[in-house]
Amino acid sequence: MKKSILLAIVLSTMVWALPAGIESAITKSHIPKKEISIYIKEAGNSSRVVASLNLNTLRTPASIIKVLTTYSAVLKLGFDYRWPTEFYTRGRLSGGVLHGDLIVKGYGDPTLSDKDLPQIVSRIKAAGIRKITGNIVIDRGYFKVGTRNTSGFDSHPHSPYNAMPDAMMFNERVSTICVAPNQNSVTKKVPDGSFVIHNQLQRVNKPCRGRYSWPRVKIDDSKPVPEVWLSGQISKRCGKRNICQVLTKPYKSFYYALKAELRNAGVQVRGTLRLQRVPKGAKRLFTHYSATLEKIVSKTAKKSNNLYARHLMLLLGAKMYGAPATLEKGRRAVRVILKARGALKRDIPHIDNGCGLSRQSKVTAKIMADVLDNAYERYGMRWMKTLSIAGVDGTIKRRFRGTIVRKRAWMKTGTLKHAKNIAGYVKNRSGRYYTVVIIVNTRKGHWRAAGLENDIIKWVVTYRGGGGRVNAPKPAPKPVKTVQKAPSKSAPKAAAPEAVSAQQAYYIQTGSFNHKPTDFYLKTLRNMGHAPVVRNEGEYKVLVGPYRTEAQARKALKEIRSRVNKGAFLTRRATASANTALY
Repeated sequence: MKKSILLAIVLSTMVWALPAGIESAITKSHIPKKEISIYIKEAGNSSRVVASLNLNTLRTPASIIKVLTTYSAVLKLGFDYRWPTEFYTRGRLSGGVLHGDLIVKGYGDPTLSDKDLPQIVSRIKAAGIRKITGNIVIDRGYFKVGTRNTSGFDSHPHSPYNAMPDAMMFNERVSTICVAPNQNSVTKKVPDGSFVIHNQLQRVNKPCRGRYSWPRVKIDDSKPVPEVWLSGQISKRCGKRNICQVLTKPYKSFYYALKAELRNAGVQVRGTLRLQRVPKGAKRLFTHYSATLEKIVSKTAKKSNNLYARHLMLLLGAKMYGAPATLEKGRRAVRVILKARGALKRDIPHIDNGCGLSRQSKVTAKIMADVLDNAYERYGMRWMKTLSIAGVDGTIKRRFRGTIVRKRAWMKTGTLKHAKNIAGYVKNRSGRYYTVVIIVNTRKGHWRAAGLENDIIKWVVTYRGGGGRVNAPKPAPKPVKTVQKAPSKSAPKAAAPEAVSAQQAYYIQTGSFNHKPTDFYLKTLRNMGHAPVVRNEGEYKVLVGPYRTEAQARKALKEIRSRVNKGAFLTRRATASANTALY
């Protein structure tokens, strides 16, 4: 044990001679070595170092800090975790009329959007509600984050990347104004009475370019109801323009959009918006679930989504230290989780908000590499695929398109003023994988820093060092493929699965309700070719199945999630009372 610790200390303090190819790339960049940190080693628990420069120097990480946030979330919650949003009722339901309130409790799902509303409203109707005499009550108390709409980090405070978190998030706090000059139309993408638009645009018969191609936008958020002023001359020949800005409170946007969707579905709401905690005695109606954490961390990394990263860190704080979530709880949670799983060999100086939109956040190349190595060993390719794939997707889709790096690098990028960084994994032509961290904090320009990083990563692809067995990562799990016979012409489009034994049975739980599900809900499932079974186990659970194989069940689950309930999941039941959720 003492020898291992001594070796680690020696490795962390040694000055490694840089390979000639990397020395040449640094010289070409004209960036001083003191402004660069480089750490390249064989991925995983190997001690074989390829290149090291200023590996323990504290630097501004920008968005590569998201690697620590997303990996902490995976370690604590697992890839299959789904963010809940709970719906309750208070009052008496009689004859389709809810004599009371509809209550929504947010837990910070950052993905909740207007695309989820049809499914949510369908489930409200499935509970038999056709009219609500009370209010729509929203509980946003799971996060303690204040009331600011924007971080105000730079001179573009209303840009989406500046959006601040909220437990009742909706459409990522972004309001979209649709301008269609060729149709003389200015509209809100989603019904939202929480802000006002003043349209002063002048349509002109000019080519759609230059100053005639886009409206001038002025935002006044000093009033209780923010105002957006559109002005200037715009060409009649221009197509649709979407103005996406952070303007208002997400819970207000959610309220207006939900109320409009209910009205369109024939559900009346007499009351207004109220903010308060879920009251005692409220009855849970259903829970809406997000997509899996795997998809959420992938978007966080690939698109460098600041809001998602903020929400992940806050969620970890609440999970570890109880609600309400705070920034400090989140910071502590990330440190504790990474240390407990051996991903941190030393403390993180400061991770601030977890998304990298910060000048206070600091990290070293060695810390980044330790976390990346731990993730590589633990999850392999499943984790790597959450990062941007060179020339394929995310922030390095265009950067490495048409180069030898394409499909050979899985990276997270980070950019702020005077900071241009990249970290992740690179596969060389021999099939060996390397952990690569390059942090450049310089005033010489992003283009020089990016060029340096590109040259180094290309060099790694062609690097012929190493030897012995190739250090391939664990493969990502593959879905089980089954060959199914084509249905007969007389069979329904989605035929019910054949009967199987209880020990083999896979079911899909399509929903759970306090009240007996309505005929409308059950008919929807029957029209899809399923035979729903209702079980009363303290609450009403609706199941379809059984299915002989998990692959067959997952195929049906995909359709049910898209058409009936995003939160539907697989369950394996041996008896009527015992079950195991598979998700």
